[in-house]
Amino acid sequence: MSTTAATPTGTGTKTLVASDLDRTLIYSTAALALGMPDAQAPRLLCVEVHESKPLSYMTEDAADLLARLTAETVFVPTTTRTRKQYQRIQLPGTAPAYAICANGGHILVDGVSDRDWHESVVRRLADECAPLSEIRAYLTATTDLSWVRKHRVAEDLFAYLVVERERLPEDWLDRFGTWAGDRGWTVSLQGRKVYAVPKPLTKSAAVREVARRTGATLTLAAGDSLLDADLLLAADRAWRPGHGELADSDWTAPHLDVLAERGVAAGEEILRRFRAAAAA
Repeated sequence: MSTTAATPTGTGTKTLVASDLDRTLIYSTAALALGMPDAQAPRLLCVEVHESKPLSYMTEDAADLLARLTAETVFVPTTTRTRKQYQRIQLPGTAPAYAICANGGHILVDGVSDRDWHESVVRRLADECAPLSEIRAYLTATTDLSWVRKHRVAEDLFAYLVVERERLPEDWLDRFGTWAGDRGWTVSLQGRKVYAVPKPLTKSAAVREVARRTGATLTLAAGDSLLDADLLLAADRAWRPGHGELADSDWTAPHLDVLAERGVAAGEEILRRFRAAAAA
């Protein structure tokens, strides 16, 4: 993607748009929140297929907005997904020159991980946090198959569980959060997944690096989860939907707009706000 296209005519502003993906711009069937009558539901575009099954969607209007946004700004998908999970998404518009995966552990440049960035992240985690093996040992010792479906490690950087949320023991998450926090890790519950992520592994650090490389002078961001909070705080303007972990805790900031929309409609509205802010 040409970065010159991201500078609106007649201004000195180059806009970087850093957006979370899942439950911010793209939505699984369970997260669509189609609360309107069936005949009024928006047309949907599938943007991800996994194991030959459709997995993630956005509205057709959102797809058009995103295609326009990628031509007008430096659009940077910013996700906790692994590189493999990210690369099966087919977003509308110009392919992003930069993408951030593994919660900031990888910066992809034209689809290839920047090795120097990744190695610098690994060194920082080794210096500042308990090792991943210690976190995994705790998870193995304190969980059981009655409510945990899968144990996963992402990019050798962080761990997550896939859980039966309705069976999650009432106080386990708080106990795990306190224990992990003392060891330099953050715990986040997102849908059916419990993430344990090193505190220095942040989306905001990777976005600042991309902004430096592209010369962006305005950063816009959106996200719905606790792992997006640092990203939203680092942006010049930010948005969050009316659903998600941040909404559940009434999280806010002076430069943050809280949207009333929930589900896939929120993704569409976020893209409208991005375009309006970039044009302004």
